[in-house]
Amino acid sequence: MTYAAGDGELSRALAAARDGDEAAFRLLYRDTQPRLLRYVRVLAGADAEDVTSEAWLQIARDLRAFRGDLDGFRGWAATVARNRALDLLRRQSRRPAADLPVDVLETLAAEGDTAALALDGLATEAALALIAELPRDQAEAVLLRVVMGLDAKTAGRVLGKRAGAVRTAAYRGLRGLGARLTGPAAPAGDASAASGAEGMR
Repeated sequence: MTYAAGDGELSRALAAARDGDEAAFRLLYRDTQPRLLRYVRVLAGADAEDVTSEAWLQIARDLRAFRGDLDGFRGWAATVARNRALDLLRRQSRRPAADLPVDVLETLAAEGDTAALALDGLATEAALALIAELPRDQAEAVLLRVVMGLDAKTAGRVLGKRAGAVRTAAYRGLRGLGARLTGPAAPAGDASAASGAEGMR
């Protein structure tokens, strides 16, 4: 059963989860995990599920010490996941990953209905692929503001930037996405102006 909880119910669930209520934690997880996974997928690619799993282990362990509201929780969860993703990227840059042989991959069973999962994920994957093409600061700002639903102040805390810088990066990122989606119909000056401004930073 798919159930979307409102922010009031989620705020109450956050308070209960801090006190150890497992059902409340599940509710927070069901609300936050899809957003977190989309965010981390742009940062960590195919390792996003592993990264978010590690992040949730830390979130579950440290939740009792967390102080803040629902937006603060989402921001904290994004910070934990971002740090885990950056740790993974640092590890991968230090040592090359060993790929599995194709014959091993062919024997692995898929979870769920592969065809349905593929159809459901096409639009999301296409959107995330477009966002991933943006400069990193813009991509993260768009993901935190739009996908995670964080306000500029909370997203700024996640990224270590001022709220105004996050709003600007998100604006530039969304404008860049708009230009890519409209293609040749977009004025030529928009894309060059945006990339020129990024080069000056």
